[in-house]
Amino acid sequence: EAAGLLETGEYGFLSMVGTDGFGYGIPISFVKSGNSLYFHCAPEGYKLDCLRENPQVSFCVVGKTRVVPHQFTTAYESVHLFGTVRLDLSDEERRRALRLLVKKYSPEYEEIGEKYIEKSFHRTHILRLDIEHLSGKCKRIKGIEQ
Repeated sequence: EAAGLLETGEYGFLSMVGTDGFGYGIPISFVKSGNSLYFHCAPEGYKLDCLRENPQVSFCVVGKTRVVPHQFTTAYESVHLFGTVRLDLSDEERRRALRLLVKKYSPEYEEIGEKYIEKSFHRTHILRLDIEHLSGKCKRIKGIEQ
């Protein structure tokens, strides 16, 4: 189920070590392909500075949640993984990743998405997170639909 959440999750939190030594985490959209996740971003910025210094990260996706007030608890599902981010991908892999992102988030607009990819390709950076370990955690509550 945890791996499945990587297929269906809308976004996750990428956590890394900041250049100042403090933790740095950001919400980011993603797509899974094989044993990797892909993210897109601007070609420069603090996130890239952090990843160049230390490419080892964690990533967390929280799926459906539901607060159950009368039981003082929350039903939830989540996956947390660890891995290494690769920054220098070939143009071919970058295009493939962008197509996967379009297919996940805008499947009814793939043709227009292809044009958008080509138009913005020079100003779009792609990161690949190679998954080294993952684990999931959930709390199901009998009689409560999540």
